[in-house]
Amino acid sequence: MFDTLQDRLHEVFKNLRGKSRLTEADIDATAREIRLALLEADVNLGVVKEFIANLKSRALGADVHKALNPSQQIIKIVDEELVAILGGEARPLRFAKRPPTVIMLAGLQGSGKTTLAGKLGLWLKGQGHSPLLVAADLQRPNAVNQLQVVGERAGVHVYAPEPGNGVGDPVQVARQSILHAMSKLYDVVVVDTAGRLGIDSELMQQAADIRAAVNPTEVLFVVDAMIGQDAVNTASAFADGVGFDGVVLTKLDGDARGGAALSIAKVIGKPIMFASNGEGLKDFDAFHPDRMASRILGMGDVLTLIEQAEKTFDAEQTAKAAEKLLGGRGEFGLDDFLQQMQAVRRMGPLSKILGMMPGMGQMKDQINNIDEREIDRLEAIIKSMTPAERANPKILDGSRRTRIAKGSGTTVTDVNSLVNRFFDARKMMQSLGGQMGGPGMPGMPGARRQPPRQAPKPKGRGKGVSGNPAKRAAGPAEPAAAAAQPEWNPADAFGLGKSGQPSDADLAKALGDFQLPPDLAKMFDQPKNQGPR
Repeated sequence: MFDTLQDRLHEVFKNLRGKSRLTEADIDATAREIRLALLEADVNLGVVKEFIANLKSRALGADVHKALNPSQQIIKIVDEELVAILGGEARPLRFAKRPPTVIMLAGLQGSGKTTLAGKLGLWLKGQGHSPLLVAADLQRPNAVNQLQVVGERAGVHVYAPEPGNGVGDPVQVARQSILHAMSKLYDVVVVDTAGRLGIDSELMQQAADIRAAVNPTEVLFVVDAMIGQDAVNTASAFADGVGFDGVVLTKLDGDARGGAALSIAKVIGKPIMFASNGEGLKDFDAFHPDRMASRILGMGDVLTLIEQAEKTFDAEQTAKAAEKLLGGRGEFGLDDFLQQMQAVRRMGPLSKILGMMPGMGQMKDQINNIDEREIDRLEAIIKSMTPAERANPKILDGSRRTRIAKGSGTTVTDVNSLVNRFFDARKMMQSLGGQMGGPGMPGMPGARRQPPRQAPKPKGRGKGVSGNPAKRAAGPAEPAAAAAQPEWNPADAFGLGKSGQPSDADLAKALGDFQLPPDLAKMFDQPKNQGPR
């Protein structure tokens, strides 16, 4: 959604990289370009004016860090101002002291309230709660049936005593759902209400009546992020007529300009609490302003990526694979590779995962052109092998590869490419593991024991003891001094010094000098598909 804004800001920062210092003219020109970028992204005019005023004031002021170059200075200021526009900090969901917690969803028809109710229910279930979805939208055709289907997919119970399609009293349904939840020990109730194509008195009155009947802990306004500035106007009308505590943005995976998402929190003064960025029930999470600002600036979203990996990867399975990879027990084979590849796939589309990595904003075209079916082909190739072949790919001769290609519906070239890339990746990872504490490194898990070094024998004849009393007296001092030295610290191997803690300068230098190993590039240098196989 923010691709256009991200591209424009990238060009602005790129023009500053060659400058050694910022003049007032440079700041004015940069502010003008950023203002145009925000306006093109459909950000509210008042928000843009305040943003640019703060940017120019801070860039000309004394709060600019002298150690940063001009591009870094502007990026730092823009990042902090974007975070401020998006709400400053994440606002967690409030829960009632005495269950059940009641969450009421409000918004226009088509904003995605019903689907979002299922996503929120699944998210609450993952947080250890027992949610109940309430079908209080009795006007829209098949709204009750839709919520039942979504609830079944999410594994969440649905309270739907009325058939809907214009039949039933939504206020009475909402009131009864609280008693039902208390009797069945549900600790969270999510009430799905009706919407309209536009703001009208009937919609506002019904929402206000439901709020009065259930006394919700949280009222969430669900807004379609693709409708532009009208989202701000609708939110203002709901804030005045019904009132709400937080905003939920839906359809962030769309191709709209997304300015409403940047404007609504600042204009309305209510925090954005959740965001939905896909059609799947798991494409939903808490909203973090700092992470969204980082994505807009093309710096990735590492924290969200780590959280998704923690939810997806099995820690024990990953530890066993790492031990095999580092040579501690057995050898890393294609079965282990397939398990890790399937775990990555469960995190979501590869384009989405790679988009969260820092620096990938400049490779959007390549990321968007990734063929997700390539993983299906790789999986078919690996599953066409025998267990012995997957455990030891070195035994794959020409006839075996021909058989695998026929069994997987691919070509021998595809099989060769997979095997070669697997060997290259395994070799690279084993090399990195050796440098970062793999086998053979003292003091690290899985380290091989090194035989003790024998002291060199003294040269010459005799027993190696000087006949000079002075030398004989000074002789034991050397081993004594050696014994008095502190024991070797494994952290020294990483350049951390005796304290074991890196300094900020060490970390900055390490990050600045970091480059990907050449072998890693081979993993991405695979031929593009030339059509159906």
